[in-house]
Amino acid sequence: MYLGSAWYPEQWPEGRWEADLALMRAADMNVVRIGEYAWSRLEPEEGRFELDWLERAVDLAAKHGVTVVMGTPTDAPPAWLTQKYPEVLRVDEGGRTMGHGERRQFSPLSPRYREQSRRIAGVMAERFGKHPNVLGWQIGNEFCMYSYDSLTRRLFQEWLQRRHETLANLNQRWTTTYWSQEYSDWSQIPLPTGWPHPGLRLEFFRFMSEAFRDYQAIQIAAIRQVADPRQWVTHNLHGWEDLDFATIIADADVASWDAYPGGGSVDHLRFGWYSDFCRTLLPRPHWIMETQPGHVNWSEKGTSLPRGSLRAMTWHFVAHGAEAVLFWQWRAALNGQEQYHGSVVGPDGSPRPVYSEAAVVGREMRELGPLLGRARAQADVAVLYSYADQVAMKHEKQHPDFDPLKHFATFYAPLRARAMEVDVLDSRRALEGYRLVVAPHLYCMDDELAARLVRYVRAGGHLLLGPRSGFKDQYSALRPELQPGRILAELLGAHVEEFYTLDRDVAVSGMLGSGTARIWSENLTVMAADTEVLLRYGTYNGWIDGKPALVSRAVGQGRISYLGAWLDEENMRQVMDWMTKTAGIANDWARPPEQVEVCRRVTDDSEVFILINHGSKVERVTIPRSGRDLLGNRDVAGDVELPAYGVAVVVTGK
Repeated sequence: MYLGSAWYPEQWPEGRWEADLALMRAADMNVVRIGEYAWSRLEPEEGRFELDWLERAVDLAAKHGVTVVMGTPTDAPPAWLTQKYPEVLRVDEGGRTMGHGERRQFSPLSPRYREQSRRIAGVMAERFGKHPNVLGWQIGNEFCMYSYDSLTRRLFQEWLQRRHETLANLNQRWTTTYWSQEYSDWSQIPLPTGWPHPGLRLEFFRFMSEAFRDYQAIQIAAIRQVADPRQWVTHNLHGWEDLDFATIIADADVASWDAYPGGGSVDHLRFGWYSDFCRTLLPRPHWIMETQPGHVNWSEKGTSLPRGSLRAMTWHFVAHGAEAVLFWQWRAALNGQEQYHGSVVGPDGSPRPVYSEAAVVGREMRELGPLLGRARAQADVAVLYSYADQVAMKHEKQHPDFDPLKHFATFYAPLRARAMEVDVLDSRRALEGYRLVVAPHLYCMDDELAARLVRYVRAGGHLLLGPRSGFKDQYSALRPELQPGRILAELLGAHVEEFYTLDRDVAVSGMLGSGTARIWSENLTVMAADTEVLLRYGTYNGWIDGKPALVSRAVGQGRISYLGAWLDEENMRQVMDWMTKTAGIANDWARPPEQVEVCRRVTDDSEVFILINHGSKVERVTIPRSGRDLLGNRDVAGDVELPAYGVAVVVTGK
């Protein structure tokens, strides 16, 4: 297990480094990420490289038992580069060319910038690719920015031509007869600005995702050409709507993401699914490459995490499968755009209050690392996520409160609230092995995905589809058939008749209990005699009154269900309790208190339960079998008391 921070030795006198590293080791920190913003120090002018200082930093870290993740510095080009080669600069949606003094001011499609990035990555790999203290590499930092320059437009047009082959195909798939948007030449196709065509916008998202993947691949190739095979490569994912990170990270060895709860405390029922998604992207354990040590500089009020919450948050990441947690950053910068961001050490070099809390976690990670390192997640439930759905829906919400990420969380949260392990999967992943698959909103569903879902159910799987599923195809065009599409509707024995956005809550009730629907509703028409209606709407607008809101049908040993409403929390818990029970998923945990999460990991001969109290008051958790709390050094049975932001790691026999 690894605990550490981002460290920027180039910002400080070399005589200070020893004290920094000594403080890290005193807190049982054993890893740093360095180099990712140091291009101007590594290459002060074109072709003149100065890497000796960085090697001294890596060697000194090794002396203190601190391993290194090396970042390629390609997120922030030096001034000489952008001055000499202005064609590398990114153009924003308004047509403004970005200038020096920011970051991410480059276009990932610029041939010049790609060559400069390959060169600096290769030079660094020549020096550090076999260094025994370099554990791995991070490519750039938080890909996210599009460019709207003329080269990007031309390359996008060429990409579309390869993808669609003929303009007739593209015009048909996008329905460009609308508003006379038909194209007779590939060069006529614009970039999506203003109020763009939905098909154009979704395809540009895919194009930019592939562009960043290619840009990353150039640096990966330069590193792998000379680096020791033991050194892995990653990119730190950030954000959930700008790029398809499932595509980008496929070329890496380790998945990592930057996790910032912002102000207040961690909402574990919402925040946890990000880690559960990152955990499933690649076979190796994932990393939290950045998280906040206290406060951030970008939230509206800049409030700090409550005392004790940093420890609880770190254990939250570990409980969801992370192999490493790194704080951003080690020491506060004296100037720059993020000088008010939280840090472990203050600008004077002395520990900030959170340092002592980080030291507690460091000791715990050191002591329990051997156990945690071999414990693994084991989930019977998969929840499907699609970047394409997220991109399309955020521009077509139809209701100001329809946030696709919040809607997704309403399906994930009740599963975790029952202490159930969940794998969050990219919707293109295989489904075999899961008893229950939950798809909150498969908005842009192609025929291949629909066929895979049908095969999953016919093979004995249980599937729950949420509202807006099967509304569009992969080109963001409305499907010329009723939701959720012909083959799924035939399997379900029902289809969606119509959707209605809600300006007030509407009652729902049925055999699964009662509650309310808000924001979104779809009324269903039942076509098969054996399709069950589990929930119906109450009185609202005359159109949905008494109509089915949730239907379900057994298919051999499998089952398919469709929920057409955005339900309240308690009603969603009732639905999920029924779904998991019907799928035959055993769960002997009573529902923990709202602020407490329970994560289960398994080894060859034991179960490891990590209990975390994210609340500010004492909570009691009932555990179904006795075990040993390794943090409290006590035997436990029945109720376990957790203080505010307290953690227990309970090991039981299988």
